[in-house]
Amino acid sequence: MVLPRHYKLLCPVKNCGQDFYNKSGLTKHINTRHANHNILRRSKSPEFTANAPPASGPDANNNDESDHDALFDDFADALWDATRPNSDRTDSEEDEEDEEEHHEGEEGHIQAERQQHPDIGRGGEHPKGPLHRDTHTYINGCITDEAGEHIHPSNPPPPLTSKPASDWTPYNDRIQFEMAEFLYKRTQLSQPNVDWLMDAFTAFGYATGTPPPFVNHDKMHSTIDSTTLGDAPWYSFSAQYTGSRPTDHKVPKWMNASYDVWCQNPHTIIRNMLANPDFKDEFDPVPYKEFDNDEVRQYSNLMSGDWAWRQADLIAQESPNNHGAMFTPIVLGSDKTTVSVATGQNEYYPLYISLGNVTNGVRRAHYNAVAILGFLAIPKGSSFTGTPCKFRRQLFHSSISTMLQPLRPAMSVPEVAKCPDGHFRRVIYGLGPYIADYLEQVLAACVVQGWCPLCPKHRTQLDQPGEALWDDYGVVGDLVPFTNDFPRADIHELLSGDLLHQVIKGTFKDHLVTWVGEYLHLEHGETKGNQILDEIDRRIALAPAFPALRQFHKGRDFKQWTGDDSKALMKVYIPAITGLVPEQMVKMFSSFIEFCYFARRSVLTDKSLKQLEAAIKSFHQHRKIFVDTQVRPDGFASLIRQHSVDHYPRHICEFGAPNGLCSSITESKHIKAVKEPWCRSSRFEALGQMLLTNQRLDKLAAARADFEAQGMLVGSLLYGVVQAFELAASEAIARAASMGGPADNGQLALGHIAGTEEEDGEEEAEQGVTTKRNKQVEVLI
Repeated sequence: MVLPRHYKLLCPVKNCGQDFYNKSGLTKHINTRHANHNILRRSKSPEFTANAPPASGPDANNNDESDHDALFDDFADALWDATRPNSDRTDSEEDEEDEEEHHEGEEGHIQAERQQHPDIGRGGEHPKGPLHRDTHTYINGCITDEAGEHIHPSNPPPPLTSKPASDWTPYNDRIQFEMAEFLYKRTQLSQPNVDWLMDAFTAFGYATGTPPPFVNHDKMHSTIDSTTLGDAPWYSFSAQYTGSRPTDHKVPKWMNASYDVWCQNPHTIIRNMLANPDFKDEFDPVPYKEFDNDEVRQYSNLMSGDWAWRQADLIAQESPNNHGAMFTPIVLGSDKTTVSVATGQNEYYPLYISLGNVTNGVRRAHYNAVAILGFLAIPKGSSFTGTPCKFRRQLFHSSISTMLQPLRPAMSVPEVAKCPDGHFRRVIYGLGPYIADYLEQVLAACVVQGWCPLCPKHRTQLDQPGEALWDDYGVVGDLVPFTNDFPRADIHELLSGDLLHQVIKGTFKDHLVTWVGEYLHLEHGETKGNQILDEIDRRIALAPAFPALRQFHKGRDFKQWTGDDSKALMKVYIPAITGLVPEQMVKMFSSFIEFCYFARRSVLTDKSLKQLEAAIKSFHQHRKIFVDTQVRPDGFASLIRQHSVDHYPRHICEFGAPNGLCSSITESKHIKAVKEPWCRSSRFEALGQMLLTNQRLDKLAAARADFEAQGMLVGSLLYGVVQAFELAASEAIARAASMGGPADNGQLALGHIAGTEEEDGEEEAEQGVTTKRNKQVEVLI
């Protein structure tokens, strides 16, 4: 039988191996996964040339359109190359590319102080000239050998693995690996259906003696479990109340209860992330400050902000032994979620962990850069007020502190770790920004709800300038935050902005859009006000079909709002209300949406920061229309979400673009880490099954990253099988020719690539992956 040659579009980036059915999918993939790769730097314009000095002469100030056209032409060439799996490039072209890569490796250290990268995600604001970076002098991520001794920066990284390229351990071959990934991760097929499918494969190959990929679902699970890559076993510890107990009446149940917390070793998770080769092009090993030719500062990823630079200063001052180390921020995020309302309010409290060195785009895409660290305990009962409430809050902090203890030693003394680019570096960890909505921020900052967790303003004066003492306003003084147990960490400095709940859904949807309806009812009465609201809905529904414009067929009046709904409504809301509300109200919306678009950029500059601050000032000025019309007769002093807008200039200067630390990251992670595993469980003692599911998914992801880095997953599955078949056939012909005899191409090739699975009739027990390690954690009040 002759197999058809079915080629898809292949990603042109080396060792990526992703394939697509059309160019639009390939374009989106390259823009998201390989935004900083050389494929986008190979431009005809000097502005986009990597490691090139600033242009000079009469052609130095080319306009942005010509630069964009040159970049597009090179990108189009790459797409054209991707449509030809058997590329007809000449040897000289390949030699030029190899030479380019070689020079890049040689000059990497020389250019460490002044690196350049293409312009992306700037909202139409283009920098003047190529960008350059000033990196930290002492905490600069120098490469070392495996023993931690500094080596010359031109040294190539050690081999990714000593295994041969044909070693698919613990899988037999590519078909078996991709079948396991397809059944367990992509389609989430139930166990009976997996067994049926394997029986069908057995029946289909019975005549030729071809075995199925797996005997049954148990064999598939045990193969996944035996993967060593990405392995981070789960364990548990328990916490109890250890404070004073009443003597004059019965002791409450919560004082005697034991609260179990399940988690993984954060040190293992972070080491796995650091060693993930998928991040090699999306990774910042050193804090940096980025500028254009006019020395205009650029803020993008976490390592481009002032906070990372200050942390590097503190680390350098602690010990000369820290010089040359790589600072690795640990980004945390927590958010309680409900998986089922109908079956008894099943709630889970996941804590997530991420690597601060990866770019914001990688963290938003969840490409193995955000992992679940553990599940916090949820004390339940109506009695949690007063002292019980303090216990519940201290339980939160004590649990997180206990989880993070494995990272504590390497926060003071660097350890050697393998990085995404394959090099070893001396790594020193530190607690980074904390991703949370307002309720989680209140809990983490140990303040009273209704107060700002970032600034010491009275809860009734949030719209007024000035400061007051922390001790006088809103701080719960007898709680000890988890950051108290780690060096260089202050929770009040680590809380980042939350675009989703503070700006997009909070201020815009919950406040401003709602206030428009209240104004119309106050101004025109119930009947007339509803008619005007219907007209607004009609205008929204009439928005034309256009790319990036969403059509609201029923207007803005629907119950379940998401962040995407609010962002889509922003695009059409101003023309919908123009002429139906006062002009000052329209200007207020214009100012706020302008601020929102600035805050959502992937790259901000000193110039755009001034424009953002001007938009905030204009918004504060024009929102007074709601006070004048009696919609908000008491003003805005108690609105914490609108007050949080004032902190965004600080957030951007400290942590870079806010979209890399938004709670939408944890909200999206809930689906893959909590809700889908819960749906796959039997619902009885579901947590243990959810932990097992998450561990297997992590192992599959780690195995895929390793196979891709070795170039073992190039093209589609069929493409890989055809290539292996043809390679085996050519090798068989060569062997037969060397022995002086004829060869049957098909039989020899099939005999070479087709294996038989031995069955010994013994049922293999599934490996246990969760071990319980109980210990007591004292929670003092």
